Amino acid sequence: MSEVLSKLPFDQDLFDLLVCPQARVPLKYTGGRLVSTDAATRRSYRVDDGIPVMLMEESTVLDETAWKAAMAGDGPVGGGVAVVQARHRPSA
Repeated sequence: MSEVLSKLPFDQDLFDLLVCPQARVPLKYTGGRLVSTDAATRRSYRVDDGIPVMLMEESTVLDETAWKAAMAGDGPVGGGVAVVQARHRPSA
């Protein structure tokens, strides 16, 4: 596991399965928050004590400059269901 992924404050499988509730796209973990990878919605979701708060009414919309900075910054992007399935598939 990479050093960046080992610093996630919650389970790797959960991270890979989470998507933006509005745009249904993967999220990027950067700056201690989850940010939608969708340029149209630019939603940011906070993480409280290791728990992602994925409520639309609790999210914020980043301005375009802040969203681009978040996308350019360090941090992993969720891999989706296929990544989780592959991780847990028994080896032959």
